[in-house]
Amino acid sequence: MGLFGRLFGKGGGDAPASEAVEHEGFRIRPEPYAADGQFQTAGTIEKDFPDGVRTHRFVRAEKHANREAAIAFSLTKGRQIIDERGDRIFDSR
Repeated sequence: MGLFGRLFGKGGGDAPASEAVEHEGFRIRPEPYAADGQFQTAGTIEKDFPDGVRTHRFVRAEKHANREAAIAFSLTKGRQIIDERGDRIFDSR
């Protein structure tokens, strides 16, 4: 399965998404996925705006031996992204 299939929940073997965590008015959803026998750091950051919910997906190079460690680190990376960039994460690239 390709990267995008794993990121967007396609396929049978992936564990369900974790609960969202609030941080500075944003929601962080850790979404690590299995890769090469480990779990890849990944997640989604969301925020409500008057025109609807905006979403930013992130994937980082770090891999972890178990899903729980990947979830914890994905939350840390999500907080770091929010603290560094704020609403700018939703700007067009």
